[in-house]
Order: sequence, then structure tokens, then C-alpha cells
Amino acid sequence: MKKRNNENTIGEAVKKGDLWTRLSMVFFGAGMFGHKQKVKGIAVFILEICFIFFMANTGIARLIQLPSLGDTEQVEIWNEAKGVYEYATGDNSLLILLYGVVTIFVIAAIAVLWVLQMKQSYSCQKKLENGQHVPTFKEDMKSLLDGNLHITLMSLPCLGILIFNVVPLVFMICMAFTNYSKEDSHLTLFDWNGLTQVFRVLNLNGNIGQQFWHVLAWTLVWAFFATFLNYILGMILAMVINRKHTHGKAFWRFCFVLSIAVPQFISLMIMRTMLQPEGAVNVLLMNAGMISEPLPFFTNATWARITVIIINLWVGIPYTMLQVTGILQNIPSDLYEAAKMDGAGPIRIFFKITLPYMLFVTTPYLIAQFCGNINNFNIIYLLSGGGPTNVGDTAGQTDLLVTWLYKLTIDQQYYNLGAVIGIMTFIVLSVITLVTYRNSKSYKDEGAFN
Repeated sequence: MKKRNNENTIGEAVKKGDLWTRLSMVFFGAGMFGHKQKVKGIAVFILEICFIFFMANTGIARLIQLPSLGDTEQVEIWNEAKGVYEYATGDNSLLILLYGVVTIFVIAAIAVLWVLQMKQSYSCQKKLENGQHVPTFKEDMKSLLDGNLHITLMSLPCLGILIFNVVPLVFMICMAFTNYSKEDSHLTLFDWNGLTQVFRVLNLNGNIGQQFWHVLAWTLVWAFFATFLNYILGMILAMVINRKHTHGKAFWRFCFVLSIAVPQFISLMIMRTMLQPEGAVNVLLMNAGMISEPLPFFTNATWARITVIIINLWVGIPYTMLQVTGILQNIPSDLYEAAKMDGAGPIRIFFKITLPYMLFVTTPYLIAQFCGNINNFNIIYLLSGGGPTNVGDTAGQTDLLVTWLYKLTIDQQYYNLGAVIGIMTFIVLSVITLVTYRNSKSYKDEGAFN
């Protein structure tokens, strides 16, 4: 019943509201102003004035241009007086799209403000009718540091997410439905073309489609090995260091943590230099007579894939070791003692006690690592550059979706295709994250580990 009443607040405010509340339908904040909340009412009214000024000045014009994304091209005009050609400014479709998206968000924000101020006005009206106290502006400000502290703490992060995540995401989604690319010179003036680019990416028989499915398959294979090998080997390393008979635990932890302290950019560039055909590794092996020709670490597709997975282990295992060390120390010792009394060996204890306990606790961490490896730009780009050979004319054999996206946009200016790849990456990550987490014991049985 309470939920239903909340849902009907706007309807009740329109039907049962007094003059001040109904004035709020047109003049924002009028209800609050008339119901002893003058400062808040004036502030909300000022926001409405700013919105009207924005829409009259630029907002309406941006919305009008949004369906066409501009029509006027930049042209050359001969200036007789100067004897030179001058350029007449044309439309910039990218700015039109961006300003149009921002304008839509501003309209959505003002609609939310309208609803909130109507609810607040009607709430104040009912309090006055029932003889209750209506909070003053000073009391409302104090409540932001007490009862409504969550509003104070969450407002800025939510605003940041809206500006830096939601708006760019919507902008990117819109870009995927345009012909914004270097193809046919649509870098300044472009237009909507519906689902053309989406079908182009998903088409198995097309050039771009074949590259997408190839890169997607390798991305999932890479993320699987990069995540679970790091996890298992990092756990084993932590268990070895935590053994009672291991001496110098602090020293061994320091050695592995040191690799984290070194900037990854430096480590990966050194690795890439050492593994070149004329690098230190091949030279030493050839001088020792162990090989007759350089090993193709980054010149053969299979070798390159195995190489980046192995180097990622060197980079990622110390992180996992640190993550699981504290958890291993919290596993009840009586479980191990009981297992040993029943005759269980180290391998059986690991698979029956240690691994299930670790998976129960660290499933969210594993999911985060898997998503991070799908978007692991540094390892691939700094080591192999996506090479050695191309799948098509835009993607390499070791390219992940994120490195291919970088090449499509920054290097090759296929911005519409890059937007589609970005959406596909988001969909893949969302599906994997939701399905995995909802089917894990961490989600189904949050109370305890059995």
C-alpha cells in the first residue's frame, strides 16, 4: 500500500494540490515557496530559468539539428579582394551529436527536477494541513550531515558517473548508428545509417565480421588463461610461502612484490626487447648452441599468443599472491587437522578444502580479474602490438577487442565500427559477469561457507 501511495504522489499532487502546488506545474518551486520553504523554492525556480535560457539559446537548435546531424559542408570561396580562397564554415556532425545528447540529458534532468519539486510541494502542503512542522532551509542543510548524510556522500560520485560514464556511453552508442569514419570522407559531416555497422560487424562472411569473431574468440581464450592460471599459480605460491617450514617468508614476499613496484610499462618494454629475434634471449641461446635460428616469440602467431600469456603470469601472479595470502591464513585450521586424521593427502586437501573456500570468498575478485583481462590493453599493445600478422586489414592475431578498438579509432579512424566494438565488449562483459556471479555460491549462499 505504501509503495502504491508513493507511485500516486504526482497524480494526487495534480488533483488534490492547492493553488501553490498546482502553480509548481508551471513555475518550479512555487509550492515550496508558498509552503514556508522560500529559499529552496527560489533556488529551484532559478534552475528552471537557467533551463529556459539554455533551451532558447542553444538547446532547441541542437535538437533540431540532431535528426540530420547537419547538412552544410565546408566549401571554398574565392575572395576577390585578397586574391585567395577562403573556407566557409560548415556543420560539424560530431559536435551536433554531442550537444544533442547533452541536451537530451539536460531535459531528462529537468523532468526529474519537476517530479521531485512537485512531490516536495505536495508533501509540505499535507504537513501544513495536518499541523505538522515543515523543515526550514537551515534544518534541511543540517540533515545533510545527519539523517540524509547518504545524499551528501553519494551526490558527487553519482554526478561523476553520469558525466564521465553514462553520457559518453550514450554518445558512443549513438555513434554506432552513423557512418562516422574515414570511409567516403565522413569525418566531419556524417549521417545516421541505422544498424548497418552492427550487421557489418556480426556478418560472418564479411571482412569486418570475420575479424570480429576471430578477435572475440581469442579475447575469451586469453582472458580465461590469463585469469585462472594467475589465480591457481598465485594461490599455490602463497601456500608455499605460508607453509610452517618455509623460512624467510617476508623476504620471499618482498621479492615478488618488487615486480609490482616496477612500472609495468618498463617491465613489458624490456621483455619485448629481450624476446626480439636479435634480442638477449635468442642471442644467448644461439651462442650456447641450443638453437640454430631465433625463436619466433613475436613473429609467429601461436608463439606470440603463448608468449603474452606466460609474460602475463610473471606480471599477474604477485597480485594474486597478495590477494589470497590473508584469506589462506583465515581458513580454520581444524578443517586441515580433521582431513589429515582421515588420511587425506595434500592434493585432496587442496581440492576439497582450500580451493572451494578460496573460490567462495574470491569469486567477485575472479570476475573482476576476468573483466580486467578482457580489457588488458597494456600487455598486448606493449608486447606484440596485436601482431604478428593480420587477420584482415584492421586486426592482428593477438589483438584483443580493446586493442582492436584502439586501432579502429585512433590509428584507422573507423569511429563508427569502434563504437560498435565498444558496445559488443560491454555486452560480453555484462553477460559473463551477471551469469557467473548469479550462479556462484558467493551470491546464492552469502551467509556462510559450507
